[in-house]
Amino acid sequence: MTVLTQQAMWRDRQNIYFGDRGLIVCTLLLLGFGLVMMTSASIEIASSDFGDPFYYLKKQIVFTCMGGLAGLVVFCIPMRLYREWSMPLMFVAIGLLILVLIPGVGREVNGSIRWLDLGFMTLQASEPAKLFVVIFIAAYLSRNHEFVTGSWKGFAMPLLFIALPVVLLLREPDFGAVVVLMLAVFGMMFLAGVKLYQFVLLIAGAGAAAAALIFSSSYRIARVQSFITALSDPFHEDVVFGSGYQLAQALIAFGRGEWLGVGLGNSIQKLYFLPEAHTDFVLAIIAEELGVIFVFILLALFMVFVWRAMMIARHNEQKGDFFPAYLAYGIALIFVGQIVINIGVNIGLLPTKGLTLPFLSAGGSSLITCMVMVALLLRIDYENHARENNLKRVIKR
Repeated sequence: MTVLTQQAMWRDRQNIYFGDRGLIVCTLLLLGFGLVMMTSASIEIASSDFGDPFYYLKKQIVFTCMGGLAGLVVFCIPMRLYREWSMPLMFVAIGLLILVLIPGVGREVNGSIRWLDLGFMTLQASEPAKLFVVIFIAAYLSRNHEFVTGSWKGFAMPLLFIALPVVLLLREPDFGAVVVLMLAVFGMMFLAGVKLYQFVLLIAGAGAAAAALIFSSSYRIARVQSFITALSDPFHEDVVFGSGYQLAQALIAFGRGEWLGVGLGNSIQKLYFLPEAHTDFVLAIIAEELGVIFVFILLALFMVFVWRAMMIARHNEQKGDFFPAYLAYGIALIFVGQIVINIGVNIGLLPTKGLTLPFLSAGGSSLITCMVMVALLLRIDYENHARENNLKRVIKR
């Protein structure tokens, strides 16, 4: 084998796409850690309810495999097709949110109708719906960039497009999904170049609408009142014995764990003291068993994950490929919204709201959707990598 042939083979190996290493490593670490901690948090309730302490672990492994297969399919589809399919995907999102509200079709849990029973799993319609809406908005912004950033009418159009999904989500009700979706869409518009004063007015309008929604519902008012009381005294009797019960138990978990935790599997709060310990409040169990230091490590992992997603978006934006750039921004902001809200709820900085922690909380819909979003980010990065390699070959010729 000649030296020139060896050099050519070495260049070909260098051009092979291995993915964004930071994104992949963070995803794998979060998935593995999530399986361990979700199992630890659910082992008692699984043993009591199903006679199998590893019931939720087995389900989560199945969902992980399903998410991996779905992600593989998503990765193999060119980004131009997602842009072309953005309108049908928007209709699918609206259809899913309508189906949930049809009596006899949607499944009600704890007073909310958010799930569709598929037999082998229950699908939380808001999870894929958020992604489909973000794909549609990314396509719209890329096609109408100057219109959106250059006029009030263009500025208003994306808001009109998300109005129906937001109304349907509020009917379930799923206020947390509404906040995450609006954060993603507002952030995409801002990064697309919407004028700052327009963005400030948008935030003010959204805040006024959120306040109106809170005061239109007695249970939301109760949660806010409990939250305000908890800010000054989280163990006030109105909090502990009212709608702030979960918050109080979560704070006890953080307090018991201190810096280094009580040891993996040794949580007391998961023994029916803290409801939804394996879903919405898995972070509190992590803090109790492994300590606040490990929570900081987990936060660092999430920060690196989001940073890599933002860098993928930035690279495409710099090259003028706006659809994948805005889509990557939107996906990153979905993760940011869910992470910030879940952590804020667990530590008492936000009112109690049911929202999963990506990759860590039990639940098939959330996990599969998260893995699909990672696959989309990798596809965006892959196409960017392929374009750069093609450009290098052209320059060499």
